[in-house]
Amino acid sequence: MSANPVLTYGGQTVHYRVQTDGSRTTKIAIHVEPNGEVIVDAPEGANPVDIRKAVHKRARWVFTQVEKSRERFKYVREKEYISGEEVLYLGRRYVLKVIKGDTQRGAVKLKGNRLEVPSRSASMESVRAGIWAWYRVKARDYFDLRLAEWEKKLPWLNDRPPFRLQDMEKRWGSCTPEGTIILNPHLIKAPRECIDYVILHELAHLRHHNHSKEFWATIDQADTDWKRKKILLDSLAERLYAQ
Repeated sequence: MSANPVLTYGGQTVHYRVQTDGSRTTKIAIHVEPNGEVIVDAPEGANPVDIRKAVHKRARWVFTQVEKSRERFKYVREKEYISGEEVLYLGRRYVLKVIKGDTQRGAVKLKGNRLEVPSRSASMESVRAGIWAWYRVKARDYFDLRLAEWEKKLPWLNDRPPFRLQDMEKRWGSCTPEGTIILNPHLIKAPRECIDYVILHELAHLRHHNHSKEFWATIDQADTDWKRKKILLDSLAERLYAQ
């Protein structure tokens, strides 16, 4: 099967991603994530022709869900990076305060309910770069802290896995076959409990490299409240991904 299979319906096209699941026997499941990504879970060794047929059979439903996702994102206001805008950090709202002048580079900081960003030019590019450099530092430190906490709690972890940050348009995280955890720096905007859910989700992949019943049971054993956190994160996706 193509590395980037495409579904066509009514003159429109959408890419989808196939994930093999060793626990499945014959059923092929199709999911549309809140961000519009289409994921197909198929049994290992499934015939690519059967997968394509299953996806095309539900084409109308897939495109309906994708369109709903696009509509939600359409009404998210694009940021201008000017004083007075909302900035999210760990689920809380802060007011952006741009400080123009010859200020010390990198001195972005939280002060009360404001995020102060020094910028010589106060241009959108400069302010955005300052905020994202700050976000990445905060994400690296906070995610590392939470990974350390989960390491103490999860019996299948012998040591803390390596992790890195990676900007991703449609995913909060992933786990490589080699066991490296990859986390989206946008996630640092989310509530702490949502961050914990994503980290737990990826750590569970170290035990089950699929989305089988055993995988979800593993998550449920570690956190019985994970479904609520996932729903909350899904509901915030458009705002968190907004630049």
